[in-house]
Amino acid sequence: MVKLGELVMILDLHRQGLTVSAIARELGVDRKTVRRCIARGLEPPVYGPRKPRKRLIDPFVSYLRERVTAYPGLTGRRLWRELGERGYQGGYTAVTDVLRDRLLHHAVVIQIEGSSYRLRQHADLMPEHVRSKAFINAPIPPQPPRRRGRPPKHGATDHPAG
Repeated sequence: MVKLGELVMILDLHRQGLTVSAIARELGVDRKTVRRCIARGLEPPVYGPRKPRKRLIDPFVSYLRERVTAYPGLTGRRLWRELGERGYQGGYTAVTDVLRDRLLHHAVVIQIEGSSYRLRQHADLMPEHVRSKAFINAPIPPQPPRRRGRPPKHGATDHPAG
């Protein structure tokens, strides 16, 4: 793959009148690469989407879907052991990735109503249309000051008599 700087150099040397062989020798690239760069010019290369690679877990995805549908409480570790008994040679994280990506994206999203101290602290990060529906503008009750240092001795008061 030719970097942008090399591409500019190839085109500049070509404009100066050097031959394809001389440019290739000078930059340490193949002559066919030089010809391709000259023919294409400064247009950036267009790469298409890659085909998905075949994974070890792919033949077992339907089994995972069946098991999770029948028993939603199964853990990833348990399912990984079951797949191992069925001939799966891959790793645990591949199983949990499939469970998360391919199965759990069908989860139901619920709306939580009411005030939340976590939302109040991050209200400025929320979009306006969400912020207006949430009950985050209620004031935060003041916290009593925390006592610092050693706890008082047994029977002693907070303030010494004086």
